Amino acid sequence: MANIDIPTVSSFRFLKNANLILRNPLPFHRENFEKLGDIFQVDLGFRKNVIFCRDANFAEYVLKKNHKNYHKSTIQTEDMAKYLGHGLLTTDGEEWRKQRRMIQPAFHKKQLAQLLDSVDAAIKTEINRVEAGKAIDVFPIFNDLAFQTVVKSLFSSAAGQEEINRLQYITEAAQKMLVKELRQPFKGWWFKLSGQIKHHLELTEEAREILKKIVAERRQSGQRQDDLLDMLLDARYEDGEGMSEKQLIDEILILFTAGHETTSNALTFTAKLLANNSDVQDKIAAEVKEARTNSENHFEFLKNCTYTSQVVEEAMRLYPPVYFIDRVNLEDDEFNGIHIPKNSSLLFSLYEIHRNPEHWKNPDEFDPDRFEGGGNKHEPYYFPFGAGPRKCIGNNFAMYEMIMTVAELISRFKISAPSEEIEIQPLITVKPKNAILEFTSR
Repeated sequence: MANIDIPTVSSFRFLKNANLILRNPLPFHRENFEKLGDIFQVDLGFRKNVIFCRDANFAEYVLKKNHKNYHKSTIQTEDMAKYLGHGLLTTDGEEWRKQRRMIQPAFHKKQLAQLLDSVDAAIKTEINRVEAGKAIDVFPIFNDLAFQTVVKSLFSSAAGQEEINRLQYITEAAQKMLVKELRQPFKGWWFKLSGQIKHHLELTEEAREILKKIVAERRQSGQRQDDLLDMLLDARYEDGEGMSEKQLIDEILILFTAGHETTSNALTFTAKLLANNSDVQDKIAAEVKEARTNSENHFEFLKNCTYTSQVVEEAMRLYPPVYFIDRVNLEDDEFNGIHIPKNSSLLFSLYEIHRNPEHWKNPDEFDPDRFEGGGNKHEPYYFPFGAGPRKCIGNNFAMYEMIMTVAELISRFKISAPSEEIEIQPLITVKPKNAILEFTSR
């Protein structure tokens, strides 16, 4: 079979649109997918191309069927790793497999059930900050909620509020610096010369010292809290050894970063969508009331909140927190007649796959009924937590947290918005912008 040529966006056209792409690349992606098809490449100049894809079958092939030939790009294994260290999110190959096998048991549903009291307490504390009768930007509230939930699940009450606040500040500052580096690579020399990179590396070292202190105190106490920290301390490699202190700190830093930003984004988009759909809010409120009556514990409650789960799934379809997945192939490959040379950069747009009319009826409409019966029926073209062996290890934890948050919020308030427009800011993740909502007590 003859090789199929991939349509190409010229380097001239790319550079012409560079400023627009810097602000928001999604319209540029959409325009090219509509004009060139589900797979195209962009010539970046200097003999470097990036292949863009919204073909769900190709994504499934790379992420599942032939995943061993496709590794993460240097964005995660180098750029992100310099701030977060080498853990599940930032490693590849045997190093990643070894860590995943050891940590996976800590995220089994049975283990997570032990954390739900802490999750519930953190959620209620943050939602207590919401004031009825006042228009507010909800993103900071959900951002704090998601961070506090991760911290309480990791450390129970081991970390003081001052330490938690400092860890949150450092985590978010490092993320902002990383975004600047990735979006403005031509300023790399200035970021180094001005000391900005050095400053943020020093901040992450400070975070490490805080975490080392918390871990040392837990070890010395000899007391179990049955939180994620205990589960990570209990975890063993196949030879019976536990994690080194450095590896443990790397994994905790990654849990902070991956576990709070994506969740806060998804919760904010969910709340904005709910503000535009009062009938959906009423269905959630009725379901939550019944679920609380018929549930003996948090785990049963979550099982009984099926419609609330559908709402969260549909919100993540429209606004996937991780809106692209990038991979680089180790060896030459071929997919449906398309030759993929070794070391090709591939970027799968989950945002576009989730809105591809080939798979979704009225793809731009918010319709939680799509997910009646669960999200598994959409699995071949629905990737809110990635897919294959590298699917997010914390996907169940994130879903539990989001369902419990939406349930708590809607049981207390009716939500409305001054504007129906949903503004987005695509950085490393799709972030909400100007998420102004108004709350009325139920």
